[in-house]
Amino acid sequence: MNPNSSKPETKYRKDYTPPSHLIDNIDLYIELGETITHVTSQMQMRMNPETEKTDALILNGADQTLQSVKLNNELLKTNQYVLDSEHLTLKNLPDSFTLEIKSDIKPQKNTSLMGLYKSNDLFCTQCEAEGFRKITYFLDRPDVLSHFTTTITADKKRYPILLSNGNLIDSGNLSDGLHWMKWEDPFLKPCYLFAMVAGDLDYIEDYYETQSHRKITLRIFALKKDIDQCQYAMSSLKKAMQWDEEKFGLACDLDTFMIVAMPDFNMGAMENKGLNIFNTKYVFAKPNTATDLNYRNIDSVVGHEYFHNWTGNRVTCRDWFQISLKEGLTRFRDQIFSEDIGSKAVDRICEAQSFRTIQFSEDAGPLAHPIRPESYVEINNFYTATVYEKGAEVIRMIYTLLGQENFRKGMDLYFERHDGCAVTCDDFVQAMEDASNIDLSQFRLWYSQAGTPELSVSDRYDAEKKCYTLTVKQYCPPTPNQPEKLPMFIPLSIGLLNPKSNNEISQTLHIKQEKETFTFDNIPHKPIPSLLRNFSAPIKLKYDYADKDLAFLMAHDSDPFARWEAGQVYAKKIILGAENSSFTAPSDFISALKAILSDKNTDKHLLAQMLTLPSEIYLGETMDVIDVDAIHHARQFVKKTLAEKLTSDFTSLYEDNASQKPYHYSTKEMGQRALKNTCLDYLMALEDESIYDLCLAQFNQTDNMTDKFAALTYLANTDCPHADEALATFYQDYKNDPLVIDKWFQVQAESNLPDTINRMQVLLNHPDFDIKQPNRVYASLWAFSKNNPTNFHIITGEGYRLLGKQILRLNKINPHVAARLLKTFVNWRRFNTERQNLICEQLDRILNEPNLAKDLYEIASKAL
Repeated sequence: MNPNSSKPETKYRKDYTPPSHLIDNIDLYIELGETITHVTSQMQMRMNPETEKTDALILNGADQTLQSVKLNNELLKTNQYVLDSEHLTLKNLPDSFTLEIKSDIKPQKNTSLMGLYKSNDLFCTQCEAEGFRKITYFLDRPDVLSHFTTTITADKKRYPILLSNGNLIDSGNLSDGLHWMKWEDPFLKPCYLFAMVAGDLDYIEDYYETQSHRKITLRIFALKKDIDQCQYAMSSLKKAMQWDEEKFGLACDLDTFMIVAMPDFNMGAMENKGLNIFNTKYVFAKPNTATDLNYRNIDSVVGHEYFHNWTGNRVTCRDWFQISLKEGLTRFRDQIFSEDIGSKAVDRICEAQSFRTIQFSEDAGPLAHPIRPESYVEINNFYTATVYEKGAEVIRMIYTLLGQENFRKGMDLYFERHDGCAVTCDDFVQAMEDASNIDLSQFRLWYSQAGTPELSVSDRYDAEKKCYTLTVKQYCPPTPNQPEKLPMFIPLSIGLLNPKSNNEISQTLHIKQEKETFTFDNIPHKPIPSLLRNFSAPIKLKYDYADKDLAFLMAHDSDPFARWEAGQVYAKKIILGAENSSFTAPSDFISALKAILSDKNTDKHLLAQMLTLPSEIYLGETMDVIDVDAIHHARQFVKKTLAEKLTSDFTSLYEDNASQKPYHYSTKEMGQRALKNTCLDYLMALEDESIYDLCLAQFNQTDNMTDKFAALTYLANTDCPHADEALATFYQDYKNDPLVIDKWFQVQAESNLPDTINRMQVLLNHPDFDIKQPNRVYASLWAFSKNNPTNFHIITGEGYRLLGKQILRLNKINPHVAARLLKTFVNWRRFNTERQNLICEQLDRILNEPNLAKDLYEIASKAL
C-alpha cells in the first residue's frame, strides 16, 4: 500500500527504470524449523553502470522479521537503515559491496502459498511473480539476474529430500539429527525462478540423451504413496525434450532436470530453472483415476514448463508488463507440441473453443487489457487468458505471416541476441522482423491495443466475368482507456469451395485497412467461402451464410476447424431461434449430422467435436444481454429433439465404439471414447429408463476414469434415481484420492439440476472441503461460478451471495485464489437489470471489506 493513499498504488509501464544496483551472486542459507525458519542471504552487489548513481538501495521484503544487516561484514545499527512493511532501505553505500541479511519467516502460517510455505508436511516455494520478497530482502524484479547458491538445513528424518535449482554440489550431516544440502545453479536467473522443496519424498528416475550425446538425468518427486502415478509425466517430459531439439534446435542445458508434484499449489505449474514445481493434477495419472483429458493436459503442461527453460528462463522478461514475452510464446510452443503429438485438428478446435469462451469475455469487460498491459495494481491479476492465450495467438499469427522457415530463423536470432538477458516484447518482434525482412510495424498494435477485432465479410459473384470478390471490414470496439482503435494487421485464412466439384482455392489474406476488397478471377461457379480457417486470427467474424451453405461446409470443408465452425454457426442459429412450441429441426442440419454419424474416414475425436452443440457459455457470449435461462432451455430442447430424430444413429454409433479392450491412452482410442460418450450424452436427453440403465452400467463396468466420469457427469445432470447412487459409489471408491474427489466436487458443482445451489451449500460444509486447498476450491467454487451459468446466475441471487461469502473468506487466507474467483463477477453489465443489481451488491460488499487484499481491490474497483 502507498502510505500516502487509501488505495493501492498503480504501476505504469511508461515509468520503467533499470535497477539501481545489480546482484552478481547470492548465497542463501535456509534453516528449516517447525515454527520459525531462519534465512541468511549473502549478496555480492554493485551499482548498475547503466543508471545514474544513487546513494539509496531499496530492497523488497514482506512477512518476515529482520534480525540483522551486515555491510562488508560490519553489523549495521538500526539507525543505519530504514525498515517498513514492504522495504528495507540503505544509504551511503560504496559502488560495490557485500550485504548480509538475516531474517526469520514462518512458512507454516503462510496460507497464501506464495514465497516459502509448508503444506502436507512439505516445504515448498512459489516465487513468481513477487514471492521471493517473502523469503528474504532482495531486488525482487525480473531484470536483476544473479548467480544463486542455496544451502538448506533440516531435520533429516522428517525432510530427507532437500532440493533447489541447479546441481547438488555438497551435503552432510549435523548434530541433533539435522542434515544439509548445497545446490548451485550454473545459470544467472531472476529471483522469481528460485525454487526450494523439502520433505519425505520418493522419486522416479530416467535419462534423456541429447542429439550431441549429453546424458541428462530426469527425476520426478512425489509423496511415496503417489509415486506410482508419475510415469506418464516422465514420458511427457522426454517427448517434450526431443520435440524441442527437433523443432527449434533447443537442447536441455542442465545435467539434471527435476519435477516435484505438490498437492497444494496455486498455479498449474512453475518453470523454476531445473526444478519445476507442479500441481499434482498435472503429474499424476493412472487409467482408473485419470481421464483422457487429464493425460492430454499432462502432455501440455509438462511441455509448457519444460519449454520455458529457453523461452522464459534463458531469455526472461525485463519487467512484469512483458509477461506475454515468455507466456504467450511458450503457450504457442506447447500448443504446437500438443498438436504434433496428438490430433492437430481436435487440439486446434479445443484451443479455439476455450479462447472464445474465456478470452473474448475478458476483452469485452472492464478488465480488458492488451497482451502487454500498460498498468497494474497487483501483477498476479495479469496472469490472464489475454496474456497467455491471446499472447499465443499473436505468436501464431507471426508464424503464419513469416512461415515456418523464417519463424525458426527469427527464434534463432532472438536467442543469439538475448540469451542470458531480460528483454521486452519489442525485442522479440524485432528479431522476427530482422530475420524475415517482413515489416511488422503495424502488427505491433496487437501488443498495445486491447479488445477483439470484428471482421464483417460480404461477397459478390459476377457469373459473366467469372469473377468473385470478398469485401472485409474490420472494427474493434472501445475498451477501458482505449476508446479509439487503429486498424490491425490480421491474417485471414480462407478457402473458396466449388459446390459442383471438389476443387477449392486456399489463401491467407492480409487485412490491414478498415475496408479492403479482394478479387478472384477465373472462378467458374459462385463459391462457398470457408473463412477464418484454422482460427488464423483471434477475431470475431460475421458472414451471412445460408443454411444450405453451412450444411455443405459441414460435409465438405477440408479445413477441420472451418468444418467444425460451420456446424457451430448452424447450431447456434437453431438454438437461439428455437421455440419449444414450434421448433422443427431443419432437414439440412439433420442430414449434415447423419453424414457425420455415418462418417467412417474422419478422426473420431473430430466427429465427436462436430456433434457437440455450442456450450451455454459460448452462446451467452454471442448475445448482447445474456439470458442464461432461455439459453439453457433452448439448448436442452434442441438437444432432445436431435436425440429423438437420430436415436438409432446415436445408439448404433455408441455400440460400435464400445470397446472391451483394456484402457490405453492414444489419439485413436481417445477419439473412440469421445465419440461413444458424445452419443451417450445425446441419448440421455431422451429421459428413457433403459438409457439411464445403460449409463449406470457404463459407470459400474468400465475399467477407466474417462468412461466412468462421463457416465457420472450425465447422471449428475439427470433427475433420475441412479444419480445419487452413482455419486455415493464414486465417493466411497475414491475418498482417499484427493484428485479424484476433486472430480466428485466438480461434477456436482456443474450440475444443471435445479437443486444445485442447495447441493453447493452441502459441499462447502462437507468434511472433505478445505478452503485452504486451491484444487478443492477450483473444483467446487470455480466450477460452479464459471461452468454452471444457469445455477450460478439463479435469479434469487443465491449463487452470487454464496460466492461473495467465500471470496471474503479467501481474502484472509489466499488472495490469489480469491481474485481468480472474483473475476466471475466483472462482466455484470452483460445481464439483465435485476441480475446486475444483485452482482453489484456483492462487488460493493467486497470493495468495502476492511483489509481487502490489493488483488481483490483492483478487480472489484475496475469492475464497478
